[in-house]
Amino acid sequence: MPANRSRTDRWRQSLEKICSRGGGLEFTVNSSNSSPDSKNLVWRVRLIDFDDSTLTLEHPGAMGLSFHIENGTPLIGILSVGQNRWMFHTKSIKSISDNSTRGVFKKLIVQMPENVERCMRRNFDRTSTAQVDLPTVNAWPLLNQHSAGPIEIANRLMVSQLREQGALGSNEIDPQMLPEVGPHFEAKLANIGGGGVGLVVDKENRAALDSGHLFWLSVNLTPAVPAPLGMVARMAHTHMDSQQNTYAGLAFDFSQSTDHKSFIINEIDRFIRSSQLGSRKAA
Repeated sequence: MPANRSRTDRWRQSLEKICSRGGGLEFTVNSSNSSPDSKNLVWRVRLIDFDDSTLTLEHPGAMGLSFHIENGTPLIGILSVGQNRWMFHTKSIKSISDNSTRGVFKKLIVQMPENVERCMRRNFDRTSTAQVDLPTVNAWPLLNQHSAGPIEIANRLMVSQLREQGALGSNEIDPQMLPEVGPHFEAKLANIGGGGVGLVVDKENRAALDSGHLFWLSVNLTPAVPAPLGMVARMAHTHMDSQQNTYAGLAFDFSQSTDHKSFIINEIDRFIRSSQLGSRKAA
């Protein structure tokens, strides 16, 4: 039996290994039928426990804030082992609080899937029954971190004004809305975790990642967020996939403004709430 078929048949054993090692799974709201323009924001969370009917997960969130997940929300789950990925359908059951020795933290209980389907390596974000459309990220090496502070303020004002007007901002990159940066490159927002983001950068742009440790990111979450969100992120680690694309893990850096930290996390939470509303309407 081919190795990939064997792993697919024994996916519960993969769950056991992930759980025992304190590893994680990825999830996104299944909004594929809600709008042709809808994007999927994927969050990565630790797998805490599982049984025959449920998966117990670290609650999705970032920088200490939990994102709101409605009970019964349809979800797409992603299980990764090495270069191999499987996707499955599930739904949220409930969120619970756990009083641990480190304080109170939340868990998310989701339904155990009946089966999983392997993603093809050239289409790592889709299967025959589910697909994930990742948001686009425009990125630049950040040359002067202090120059990001005024742009963060301008970004907050722009999003607020556009929302009050019920309008969407332009997709064109405005040089006046950039700090002091190096050459531009594009990426895909692979996931968001507790303190940062994962980007997929194609092999043509790999060299751009070597040009600095700090980056200015512009994340497009329209239409839920009327203009791209600008933020500073610091390179944490990279690795290359089987297609020679680079996965880059970056940590949020809000050292210029704690106000911008709250703004970014609240806007991401708004996007996830909007995605759930769209998925319920489609259902």
